[in-house]
Amino acid sequence: MTMTVNALREVQIPLLAAMLLGACAAKLAQVLKAGGLSAAFGPTVLFPVSMRKSAAIGICIVELTLGLGLIVTAGGFGGNVAATVVRMATCLFFIVATCALVELRAIRPDLGCGCFGELSTAPVNLRTMARSALLAVAAALTVSLAPIGVPHASAYPELLGILAGELLIIGALSPEIAEGLVRLGYSEPCELQIVPSGRTLAALHRSRQWRRHSRLITSTSPADVWRELCWRYVVYPASYDNRPADVVFAVFLTYHRPAIRAALVDGATGRPVPWPEKPARAWLRRKPAPAPLPRLATGAAASPAAPMRADLPISTDV
Repeated sequence: MTMTVNALREVQIPLLAAMLLGACAAKLAQVLKAGGLSAAFGPTVLFPVSMRKSAAIGICIVELTLGLGLIVTAGGFGGNVAATVVRMATCLFFIVATCALVELRAIRPDLGCGCFGELSTAPVNLRTMARSALLAVAAALTVSLAPIGVPHASAYPELLGILAGELLIIGALSPEIAEGLVRLGYSEPCELQIVPSGRTLAALHRSRQWRRHSRLITSTSPADVWRELCWRYVVYPASYDNRPADVVFAVFLTYHRPAIRAALVDGATGRPVPWPEKPARAWLRRKPAPAPLPRLATGAAASPAAPMRADLPISTDV
């Protein structure tokens, strides 16, 4: 019986650390994807509007600190005092989180808890509050726990059984599981993709199209940016044969390796014009042109060579 209780307490350390670090990583992923946390980010709506961003950042920092602290002090690093402080702080954090969820449900029952970023969009319910309370109890069990060492091989079945049972309980109390399964089987249409303009410009400036045509651009800031369905168009002022023009980039709205197309448009007529030839390097200009090869005639006089087709004004870079 004593071994079972000790095993139950030891399992809580990695479980709590994984929950805290996972929650912090999910929020960070939301920030990177959307360019910032939502104004209605879970319990932060309980704060004044001017403090919500700071409160959201503070929650992420606390989760990261506690998660790493549980791992670092699990083996006795820093002594018993450091381990006790981190575990008591973790318990207090989940108690405060439970109280905040109760308050959030009373004030804004339409909002999610925001525990795991954009996955936690379901309104707060009894399951969400019970999960937070369960984690607070789990943290309380670890307060006076001795340093954890490498378990003996004979203890693995017991530890894995306890961990699996607790994961099932947490999974049953987590609405994020259903949301994650739905997202795995759902591909969002590109028309509904939310890609920040800053990410589009960053992808454009790293692209081959930008390196190829930036010599024509006369301004560092785009003259116009707009979106049409799956494409975002970026217009830069340019100069072509000493007359005003515009370089129009079309960037496909995706997060990884977007397709980019470019066109040169005359500033006066608004019509696409051919791309100017790239000036050859000096050593290429000094190189003499090779003599034409004789054409072998087969029977009648050889037919004249077909004229070469001019480059199209629109170039594509996938």
